[in-house]
Amino acid sequence: MNFGDSADEIAEGVVARLSEREMAKAAEAGLERQAVLELARRLKPSEDIDFDQAIVELRNAVGIALDVIAKGERGTNQEAFVEEVLKRLAERTKSGDFDSGARAVDDALAELDRRDKKRRQVSRRSRETLLEAGVEQDLLRRDPIAVARRIEAIAGLDATDGDPSWSQKYRERWDAFYAEGEEKGINLSLEVAIEMARRLAASERDGDKRGTALNMFGIALQALGARESGTARLEEAVSTYRDALQERTRACVPLDWAMIQNNLGNALTALGERESGTARLTEAVVAFREALQEFTRERVPLDWAMTQMNLGAALTGLGERESGTAGLEEAVAACHEALQERTRERVPLKWARTQNNLGLALRILGERESGTARLDEAVAAFREALKEFTRARVPLEWARTQNNLGLALMRLGERESGTARLEETVTAFRAALEERTRARVPLHWAATQSNLGNALRVLGERESGTARLEEAVSAYRAALEEFTPARVPLDWARTQMNLGNALLRLGERESGTAGLEEAFSAYREALQEQPRDRAPLEWAKTQENLALVHVAFFCKDLQLRHLDAVLEAIGGALEEYRKATADYYIEEAEPFAKQSSRRKPTEQRPARRSQNNAHVLFFGGHAPFHS
Repeated sequence: MNFGDSADEIAEGVVARLSEREMAKAAEAGLERQAVLELARRLKPSEDIDFDQAIVELRNAVGIALDVIAKGERGTNQEAFVEEVLKRLAERTKSGDFDSGARAVDDALAELDRRDKKRRQVSRRSRETLLEAGVEQDLLRRDPIAVARRIEAIAGLDATDGDPSWSQKYRERWDAFYAEGEEKGINLSLEVAIEMARRLAASERDGDKRGTALNMFGIALQALGARESGTARLEEAVSTYRDALQERTRACVPLDWAMIQNNLGNALTALGERESGTARLTEAVVAFREALQEFTRERVPLDWAMTQMNLGAALTGLGERESGTAGLEEAVAACHEALQERTRERVPLKWARTQNNLGLALRILGERESGTARLDEAVAAFREALKEFTRARVPLEWARTQNNLGLALMRLGERESGTARLEETVTAFRAALEERTRARVPLHWAATQSNLGNALRVLGERESGTARLEEAVSAYRAALEEFTPARVPLDWARTQMNLGNALLRLGERESGTAGLEEAFSAYREALQEQPRDRAPLEWAKTQENLALVHVAFFCKDLQLRHLDAVLEAIGGALEEYRKATADYYIEEAEPFAKQSSRRKPTEQRPARRSQNNAHVLFFGGHAPFHS
C-alpha cells in the first residue's frame, strides 16, 4: 500500500473503501470504528498489498471480530469463568484492543492449569473454547505462527499417542485454511497453512509422515508463491517437493510418489513461465511423465486425467518458445485425453480448468496458422470453461479465463475487419483486472495490463486520433512496474516489444521521429532477453517489428540505409518462420520482404505488412495447481 505518509492515513484510506452497510453492521454489533481502523493498521507494509487486497483481508478480519463479539454476548453454555473471559474479549475486540485480548486468553489458560485435576474434562472443553478464541485473536493480529501453535494445542487436547499434529483435527484445520486461501483469495489463510505444514515437517522423524508433511508444505508454498511477484516461495516449493520424494519413494508408496511428482511439475511450470529459456519447463514435462508411469487411466482415472492436463500446460509453455508445432499438438492431445475422464458432469471445475488449458494450446497453434479454425476452437473452449468458472464461485479462475478468452478474441480481431471482436477483447481484459489486482496476483495483473495494451493498440491503429494508443502505452508502462528484467526477463522482453509497437504507431502519426526513436529503443531492449537460439519465434517477431521501424524512418527521410536494415531483419525473421512452419507469419512477411527489396526510393516507398499490424506478444497463465 502507498497512501499518504502515515499508518493512520493508510488505515483511514482502507476503511473508507468499506461500504456504509458493512460499517453499519459493525457499529450495530458494537465494533467501534476505531477497532476497524486498528484492524486496518494490522495490514503490515511488508505484506506488499494494495487497497483491493487490503479490502479482502480487512473484510475477513471484521467478520472474525463480529464472531468474537457475538460469542461474548450470546454465551456458549460454558462455565461462568469461560463466559466471563469471552465477554471481556468481546469488549476488548469492540475497542480494537486485540493484543490485550490475546493476553487475556493466555491468562485464562494459565488459570485453568491451576485448577483441580478432577475437573479435567470440563477444563479440556474450556481450554478448547479459549484456544479457539485465541486463534481468532491471532488472526486479527495477523500472526500466522501464533495461529499454527494454537491449533497444534487444540489438536493436542484429543491426541492419545503424543503426536497431536497428526490428529484428524489438525489435518482438517490445515485443509480448511488452505481451501479458504485458494478459493477465497485470503493470503493470510495460506500463510497459516504454510506455518502449520512447516511445523509438521520440522517436528516429524518418521519418513512417510515427514514426506506427507513436506508435500502439504509445498502445496501451500506454491499457492501463495503464484500470487507473489518474486520466486522465493516457488523455489522453496520445488525444493520441498524434491525432499518429499526422498521420503515417499516410488517403491514404497507409488501413488503418493506420483502425486508429489505431479505437484513438483506444477511448481516447475510456474517457475518456467517466469524465466527465459526452457530448462524449468523441460523438467516439468519430465516430472509429469514420471507421474504417469504410476497414474494410469485404468488404475486412477481422475489422477491420470489431472496429470495429462498438467502435462499439456507444460507442453504449451514449451511450445510457445520453440519453433515448430509438435509440442503444441502434443499439448492439445493431452488436454483431449484428460477430458475423457474430466467430464463436466463428474468434476465440473476440473473439466472447466482443462477446457481453459485446451483453449490456450489451441490459441497458440492458431496464431501460427493462416486460417481462424483453431482460434475459433480456442474461443469455444474458453466460453465452455466460463460456464463453471463463475466470478462468485472461483473469482481468480474466472479472471484467468477472461484473460485467456481475451487473447483468442484479440487474435481473431486482428485478422478481421471492423472492431467488434477487439471491443469484446477490451471488455474481457478489463473484467479480468477486477479480480486480477496488483496486490493479489501482481504478475498476472501485469500480464493482463500488457494484454489490454495490445487490444487498445490495435483499436488505436484502426481509429483516427491517438487516444487509444496513448492508453496502450500507459497500460504497458504499468505492466513494466512488475515485469522487471531481473524478476521475469522473458515477460519484461515481451512487454518491451509490445510497448515498442504502440510507440511505433504513435511515431508514424507524428511529424518528428521522437516516437520512432523510443520504439526502436524498446525493441532493442526486448532482444536482450529474446536471443535467437533460445526464443527463435519471439526473436523473429521482434526483428520484423524492427523492420517496420526502419520503414517508418525511411518514409520520413528516404535514406537507403533503412532499407538495408529492413532486408536484413525481415530475412532473419522469415528464416525462423520457415523453420517453425508458421504459415500465417510467412504469408504476411514474404510480400513485405519482396516489396522492400524492389527499392526505388525516388519513385516509391516500401509497403508495410498487411493490416499494418506489428507483432504482439500475449500473456496467458496456464499452470494450474494440484486439484
